[in-house]
Parts: sequence; structure tokens; C-alpha cells
Amino acid sequence: MTTPDKSLHLVSPTERPTREQAEEAVRVLLRWAGDDPSREGLRDTPKRVVKAYEEFFVGYDADPEEVLKRTFEETDGYDEMVLLRDIRFESHCEHHMAPIIGRAHVAYLPHRRVVGISKLARVVEMYAKRLQIQEKMTAQIANAIEDALQPEGVAVVIEAAHQCMTTRGVHKPGVTMITSRMLGAFRENAATRREFLAMIGNPATGETALV
Repeated sequence: MTTPDKSLHLVSPTERPTREQAEEAVRVLLRWAGDDPSREGLRDTPKRVVKAYEEFFVGYDADPEEVLKRTFEETDGYDEMVLLRDIRFESHCEHHMAPIIGRAHVAYLPHRRVVGISKLARVVEMYAKRLQIQEKMTAQIANAIEDALQPEGVAVVIEAAHQCMTTRGVHKPGVTMITSRMLGAFRENAATRREFLAMIGNPATGETALV
């Protein structure tokens, strides 16, 4: 069993600033940028930004363990790969708060228990809707499935574009980052790993970018 993710230090609701404080923080940033938050076009921007942040970071209020808790054992002995491919997600870089837009491929080899496929997509969404780095998100998804299902193996590959390097910094559009997390049979059995990579279209670095 994998160890709990000690890197997540989620703020409890009682420690969060109020909505009014959050809106005032946006006004400060607007003034810092050189604009006037009281002008007509920006007057309601702080409210809109705070509302958008509620959507962007709703994952902090979600519990992946709870979502994966309901599993099914009536599988008639099915023990082949279960794969959910091309799960689109939107996240935000924890270093610059710039968007990360990509897709995830998630697979596992059942060991007596399976979970509803929509739950796999929801787990991806829950971790994506937090400030993230792609490497950590890849490991979090795989570890959550491993802990909940105790399968024969778990595989997660994420392909994403990071706007922190396409719209600022080095300004390199068209670059895709690929990370993967292989556990159990997917790490130990090259044939199983190749089958998974072939089914998702074999990203160029998918077999070697193990985290």
C-alpha cells in the first residue's frame, strides 16, 4: 500500500479569508498592475475572479478516497485491463497560477474489485482542480487508485501544455509535457506496460518518464 500524500496541506475552511478579503486582494493586484479597479470595466472584476477561483480550485473541497470507496466485486472473474483514455482536464500551475491544459490516461488491472469508470474521471478532476505540478498530480492519481482498489497494477499517463512556459518565460508554444506513474504489473511487466502504451497511442516518452 502506498503511503499517504504528506505534501498536501489543505487549508481548513475556518482559516480561509472571507470573500470580501479575497475580492480586496484582487483589487490590490489590479492597482499593482497599473489599472483602476473602480473604473466601469473592472468594477465587478474582483467578484468575477473570486467566483472563477471557486470553480478552478473546487478540488480542495473534494475527497478522492470517498469517491473511490464504493467498489464492486461481481465481475465474473474479469481480470484484464480497465482503461479510461483521453480524460481532458484543466489545472493551474502552483508556481505561476497559469493554466495547465491536457489529458490523462488511467488504467488498472483488477484484483477482485472494480470501480465505476466515471469515478476514475472524477479523481482526475479532483486533483486537477488544485494548484499543481504535473509530476505530483500524476502520482496522486495513481496512488489514490492503488490505495482504494489494491489492484494488480495501476498506470497513469498525463500529457499537458503549460501556459507558464507558452505565454511567459521562454514563450515556447506547442510543447507538451508527458509524465507517467506505473505501479505493480505495469512497472514490473514490460509486456503489460507496452500493451497500455499502445492502447493510448504510445506517447513518445511515456515508457521512460516514470515518476
